[in-house]
Amino acid sequence: MSYLNQILLGDCLDVLREIPDATVDLIVTSPPYADQRKNVYGGIHPDRYVEWFMPRAEEMRRVLKPTGSFILNIKERVVDGERHTYVLELILAMRRQGWLWTEEYMWHKKNSHPGKWPNRFRDNWERLLHFTRSKQFKMFQDAVMVPVGEWAESRLKNLSDTDKRRDNSRVGSGFGKNISNWVGREMVYPNNVLHMATECYNRGHAATFPVALPAWFIKLLTEKDDVVLDPFAGSGTTCVAAKQVGRQWIGIDAQEAFVKLARERLDKVAAYQETLW
Repeated sequence: MSYLNQILLGDCLDVLREIPDATVDLIVTSPPYADQRKNVYGGIHPDRYVEWFMPRAEEMRRVLKPTGSFILNIKERVVDGERHTYVLELILAMRRQGWLWTEEYMWHKKNSHPGKWPNRFRDNWERLLHFTRSKQFKMFQDAVMVPVGEWAESRLKNLSDTDKRRDNSRVGSGFGKNISNWVGREMVYPNNVLHMATECYNRGHAATFPVALPAWFIKLLTEKDDVVLDPFAGSGTTCVAAKQVGRQWIGIDAQEAFVKLARERLDKVAAYQETLW
């Protein structure tokens, strides 16, 4: 299939129409935010953002397998001193289109740039919205387990009687936990906040998507040789991550310069991998 392991030039609305139904296992993308990256993508006014995005979302849903996932990195911008609601409106529109809003992750940007505004503080996080076509989707939680942490050494050393049974919490919430379940564990499941520094591969591209971000979701939501799609590929970071962890990939971008850059990056990944064989 000629579109596999390729960076394709064009508007994803048009390019996706050439890809058969239920071809893709995972979509990870960071589309142009409303009225931002104007010099690159022309900018979409916040009031028209949902209208612009939804036909593209429909094509993404068509090419996604029923067991697949869609991870959308997006953040609402400030307009006239307040947060615009286009991201919230987009979530509702996606649900009307048939998507399930399965989860929301937070990307904590550890090295965000300082700044000062009269009525707010600097942005230090972005949304990662997890949409699926069905409740039965592929997920491999063991692939993203993390070390249990230093807290376990002191907390688990001397367990009380109540630590060894599932007591209700003291605040009466109805929730409780058996602390002894953590004894001897070295790895645990992570939470839904991802702490990763921003990264800019090329000064000519406005996105600061770190390779580790799509790689985390690729490990969580796909298996070896599954197909990963980025319909707003930019400098190709999602495709680079997919290639590095042994997945197939499809990238699409409307700017010829970014397509060229992404292809060069992937050629370098391929060359490096060949040195390991």
